[in-house]
Amino acid sequence: MEIKKVGIIGCGQMGSGIAQVSAVAGYSVISREIEDAFWQKGFARIEKSLAKFVEKGKLTAAQKEEAMGRLIGTTKMTDLADCDLVIEAVIENADEKVKMFKEADKTCKPETIFASNTSSLPIGDIAAHTSRPQQFCGLHFFNPVPLMKLVEVVRTISTDDATYQAAKGFAESVGKVVVTAKDSPGFIVNLLLVPYLLDAVRAFEAGLASREDIDTGMKLGCGHPMGPLTLLDFIGLDTIYYIAEIFFDEFKDGRYASPPLLKRMVNAGLLGKKSGRGFYDYSA
Repeated sequence: MEIKKVGIIGCGQMGSGIAQVSAVAGYSVISREIEDAFWQKGFARIEKSLAKFVEKGKLTAAQKEEAMGRLIGTTKMTDLADCDLVIEAVIENADEKVKMFKEADKTCKPETIFASNTSSLPIGDIAAHTSRPQQFCGLHFFNPVPLMKLVEVVRTISTDDATYQAAKGFAESVGKVVVTAKDSPGFIVNLLLVPYLLDAVRAFEAGLASREDIDTGMKLGCGHPMGPLTLLDFIGLDTIYYIAEIFFDEFKDGRYASPPLLKRMVNAGLLGKKSGRGFYDYSA
């Protein structure tokens, strides 16, 4: 199946990033949000990001305007009816994702492929609530989408080969490197990353070293671009806490049990960069 028109449910940090790379690659993009103000905010984020690419010489001003011209915002799910691919990028909550796909399933043409950008939830559990589980897969982009090269394409036990090949081809066409994972919580990257981040919190909580020394140790000792506590602040402590809870429920493995400090910080609203304070202070 040839993909020409892409629908994206959600225009937050991830949804707007997926919309941006899709529009730059030449796809017509419809972004659906619950309020006009939300997709307008997302489009402003896209325009600012594209402007930076122009400044750096990675895009021309004309290419920027062409990409923006391929974007349409809407609050109506019915406007996604003729999309060839619909990607969901809403809050990491299974009930909310199922709700969005049930609505899209009633609206979209029978051949439309559905994909979730979930980073932790089983794809098959969401797909089972639609009439097209064979045309359902995971397309897990990484934040920030315009800069991160990786996409995990996730096959469920129901995903047919045509859907997998179309999804893989789409991800490659927007400039991403594809890895394929089976439908297991966390897929490849987060399955390995989350225990590492939780261990960093445990080390800090136990007084092994200062936050700065833990981060510097992993940056200079392992060549990581940022330390684990800084990365936690960047991702969002609430996001990691929620993902860890999903993993622990699935695997019953102590590696995925949230440290008490992480839970206390989330309950106190210390969520990282997005709240102004996490392991570090961003209020300035």
